[in-house]
Amino acid sequence: MKSEKLTKTICFIFAVVFLLTAFVGSVLAIQNAVRQDTSAQTFYSSAKAMCVMESGSGRVLACKNENSQLAMASTTKILTAITAIENAKDLDEVFEISPKAVGVPGTSIYLRKGEKMTLRQLLYGLMLVSGNDASVAIGEKVGGNVNNFVDMMNKTALKIGATNTHFDNTHGLDSKTHYTSAYDLALITSYALKNQLFKEIVSTKNIKIVSDQGKTRYLKNKNRLLNSFVGCNGVKTGFTDDAGRCLVSSAERDGMQVVCVVLNCGPMFEECSTLMEQAFATYRLYDLTSNYAFPRQIQVEEGEKDYVHVDSKEKFLYPLAQGELDKISYKYELAESVSAPVQKDSEVGKVQVYFDNDLLFEEKIFTIESVRGNTIWQKLKKLFGIW
Repeated sequence: MKSEKLTKTICFIFAVVFLLTAFVGSVLAIQNAVRQDTSAQTFYSSAKAMCVMESGSGRVLACKNENSQLAMASTTKILTAITAIENAKDLDEVFEISPKAVGVPGTSIYLRKGEKMTLRQLLYGLMLVSGNDASVAIGEKVGGNVNNFVDMMNKTALKIGATNTHFDNTHGLDSKTHYTSAYDLALITSYALKNQLFKEIVSTKNIKIVSDQGKTRYLKNKNRLLNSFVGCNGVKTGFTDDAGRCLVSSAERDGMQVVCVVLNCGPMFEECSTLMEQAFATYRLYDLTSNYAFPRQIQVEEGEKDYVHVDSKEKFLYPLAQGELDKISYKYELAESVSAPVQKDSEVGKVQVYFDNDLLFEEKIFTIESVRGNTIWQKLKKLFGIW
């Protein structure tokens, strides 16, 4: 009898253990499934380094090894182009091509000895078909010589904030000290896209250029995404043995400009397309200044009016994912009163915008009108009124 009860007890214990094990297993399976679903929504790339950035704010939307110093191949020409555009005296001046620009190794627009062209024409040859010879001709013309121009490129990179970048040449052929990072390249491209001419050139699909000798060149942009991705407006392809396949792409939708950099990435067009599509699906551009809640007028002491209207001047657009708007907060510093006379555009305070306690943006608050001081008659009237 006792042995029968013992047997039943043991069976009951085994049954409980089995049920608990099954329950725990099912919970873990659900948790793993949730983790898999979550990870499936993340920004994946097979690239050695990757960075997706919203150009206006500089916010990084996705990244991988974004600060690693890597070869960049012909994506170099993004900085070559913007450095030339910013420093050239006359983009439409016809000049003779330097002999050093003829026969440059690698991709070419096949410049001829004694041929004359303009910098504007060469910039299209540089960015659409990646002419290494065009890059040298540009450097010679704008910098006086290539070495001086490369120095200008490095100074431009530092001005932009690209501290993990160094250029040895204008075209991107491999060199030990010619490197950038995915983040720096996104930063450089975001800067360059603010220039209307640069934006116009890199978004051009096809163009015909004619030299003084009547030589006609039909240039077709190597960036396939210009024809396949909605909103694509640039920027540059690249390949060398050290760099692998590289692509900097950009697209604009609903006012949001996204830049995607992939370095050493086999399926560069496919992955850039996917990464930018995910960025547009995940993030939306918000005007964070539209939610300001500071008083729009402050008191004026001894003025012909008792108050003066105040406001900020700038607009700050920032990309946010779903639920992130709740993480935005504001801090205001505003004078309670000012003494007359008050000049228009007088600084009276400031506003700060925070994301999760990190400062995103700061701007000043100004008076938007002038207020004169009391006239002698107003002062007397006020004085008699007190009496």
